[in-house]
Amino acid sequence: MTRDEINAFFVQRQQAWTARDPEGLAAGHALTGMIESPMFGNRQGRPAIAQSYKVLFATFPDWDFGGEPLVIDGDRVAQPFTASATHVGTFMGLPGSNRRFKIQGVRLFTMADGLVQHERRMYDFTGLLIQVGVLRGKPAKD
Repeated sequence: MTRDEINAFFVQRQQAWTARDPEGLAAGHALTGMIESPMFGNRQGRPAIAQSYKVLFATFPDWDFGGEPLVIDGDRVAQPFTASATHVGTFMGLPGSNRRFKIQGVRLFTMADGLVQHERRMYDFTGLLIQVGVLRGKPAKD
């Protein structure tokens, strides 16, 4: 893919994020694509990836994903992002708390044939768990 094709691909993905469209997001992954996610573990294949997006939007129906400018190196792409949402559905075995969270992270992609072949998601998962009330944090002592 060219740089322009990659940028256009991610503009389209942002539209799917804004629409909270699990099928549209999954369609950007190869049929045998893989994601590595702190929240969902490893998921392989478009149906499993689509299911993870469906669960995400059921748990956090107001999920707001803000992709930042891409870093592109050939077929590899890094996308810094900010996401925020309200914990409404069951998450990590706990019912919705109606607590909001905000996280920052980066997604690393390997592209081929116009699709995501592999995606690795990195973000402050512990911070997310603390913000929604799954974990409790204590400040460090001097």
